[in-house]
Amino acid sequence: MTDQNIVSQDVNLKRLFQDFYRVPSYQREYVWGEQDGRGEGGEQVDEYLADIFNEYQNATSDAAPEYFIGTIVVCREKDEVFDLIDGQQRTTTSYLTICALRDALTELGESPPEEMNSQIASTSVDWQGEITARYRLDLQYEDAAGVLSLYADGEAKNASRHGTRSIRNIGNAYDTIREFLATTFKNDPKEIRRFYGYLTNKVKVIRIETPTVTKALKIFETINDRGVGLDSMDLLKNLLFIHAKSTDFDKLKNTWKSVSDAIYRSGDKPLRFLRYYLLAMFDADTTLREDLIYDWLQRRSTETKHATDPLGFAQKLLGAAEAYEKFSQGKSSSGDPEAGIENTRALGGKSIKQHFIILLAGRHLSKSNFSRLATEVEKTLFVWLIVGIAGKEYERLIVDAAHQVREVGDENFDDFLETTFIRYRTELNARFRDTLQNLRAYHLRQFRLRYLLAKVTQHFDLMAYGPSSARSTLSDYTSGGNDIEHILPYGADAAIVEDFGEGAQDISVTQRIGNLLLLEKAINRSIGNKQYAAKLLTYQQSKFLLTRCQASGEAQKIGVADKITKAVNKIASYASWNKESVEARSLFLANVGTLVWDTVPSTSDK
Repeated sequence: MTDQNIVSQDVNLKRLFQDFYRVPSYQREYVWGEQDGRGEGGEQVDEYLADIFNEYQNATSDAAPEYFIGTIVVCREKDEVFDLIDGQQRTTTSYLTICALRDALTELGESPPEEMNSQIASTSVDWQGEITARYRLDLQYEDAAGVLSLYADGEAKNASRHGTRSIRNIGNAYDTIREFLATTFKNDPKEIRRFYGYLTNKVKVIRIETPTVTKALKIFETINDRGVGLDSMDLLKNLLFIHAKSTDFDKLKNTWKSVSDAIYRSGDKPLRFLRYYLLAMFDADTTLREDLIYDWLQRRSTETKHATDPLGFAQKLLGAAEAYEKFSQGKSSSGDPEAGIENTRALGGKSIKQHFIILLAGRHLSKSNFSRLATEVEKTLFVWLIVGIAGKEYERLIVDAAHQVREVGDENFDDFLETTFIRYRTELNARFRDTLQNLRAYHLRQFRLRYLLAKVTQHFDLMAYGPSSARSTLSDYTSGGNDIEHILPYGADAAIVEDFGEGAQDISVTQRIGNLLLLEKAINRSIGNKQYAAKLLTYQQSKFLLTRCQASGEAQKIGVADKITKAVNKIASYASWNKESVEARSLFLANVGTLVWDTVPSTSDK
């Protein structure tokens, strides 16, 4: 390559990771796994995986569509390693995905393909024959603190999720990928290998190679600062204007702008909103992909009436877009705070929005029944996520329910719930209970684990004290002011190990759901790694009843029949803490979970 040459290559991930890359020290940190103050994050990673999976599902035994994830800009250095100037977010996420696929196969007892291992790390030989072992991707900026090498070496469970911004984000991104693989492919090694085959062969990037870093930075500036892509809803906009009367042009233009503005404020993609709207309000099914929407609309004009009444269609679309915006803020379509919607965001993250389909379809319900619908959806979605129902499957169930709820009035709303969301949950009761009992913290993303503990803790507070502005709002429990406390701590000292006994240094014990409780951050700071007896005294300072009653609820009792005493009597307590206690509390929380998320069949004694 001369100093004037810029080379652009269309490469798949297999070819991409046959070379070595470094992200220079002056580059920004990894941000795709970013968590906000609510513990949510990783939206870009979710979308990256979901978009690739959507294309993967269109593959047949004979052929598969390619998927383009973007452009990267690199500059080859003297040691034949490429400096990655632009595209580190998608490159790092792709690299983490390959690491996660390898780890998933390894944990299932499968030997990863040698090609997969060589895409993670290999050796390079210079012209003098010197051999250098390298990772395919090296993050050199200080914020990364070398943590990526642990994921490359298969040591993800030992990698810290705390520390610098990049350490947290990389950990959250990896956990997001592992959760996606477990939920989508249900620990089937054959399906995981097949997805890897698609990822490495059919997912492509354009790699722009420049002769100097200066040229690379100029190209980076050009890519990011110039030009605006076509609006993804331009085809529909044009279709409406084609059929509109000229006298309606101004109204249609203003209505369309309001639709676009509402979608923008929701933070979502326009085509995702449009797809969800069509699934909610018409008899479309989940095979309707975003790239098929325009063709679908042209075939279904009699049903949608967008050709005969384009302004009316746009106005209905605006009503849905404004509701969609409010849903994204945790509110009902009327703008009132809606706990079920807000809680669903806490458990699902910002990227899970399939439940907006049923919310769009149920806007005609009374305020009280819409609130019940939002709550039922919250409970059911959590059950689906915990037991590992694939996103494609629960989207189908949501769409089926949306088609039904459009025809449901308030007078038969109870029957609708019984035959849909309540039935969906009760049929999964045994699986849900068993999964909770055997749950480890590393099985869930941090914000979902926080949601789980918050709901169980809130359950007993409401039982004992009744609703209040604070107790009825889950954010009072999920907020950053509260910590997830490990009763048996990480890195326990010799005294704690001796006190606990067998399993004290076993991560599968410390990560067990029964070893976790919710505790205010200020109180948790004072605990440190104290022995259990000392911790119990500190737990009693908590405002959370479940936490205060960890050792004994006797001090909390007031009378025989009062609500506080009744609640305390339902809380299991543990005077000592050992492996058997962790097991017993895991079972206790699993049983409580069946009540909190209402999975127990109505014929059972709750």
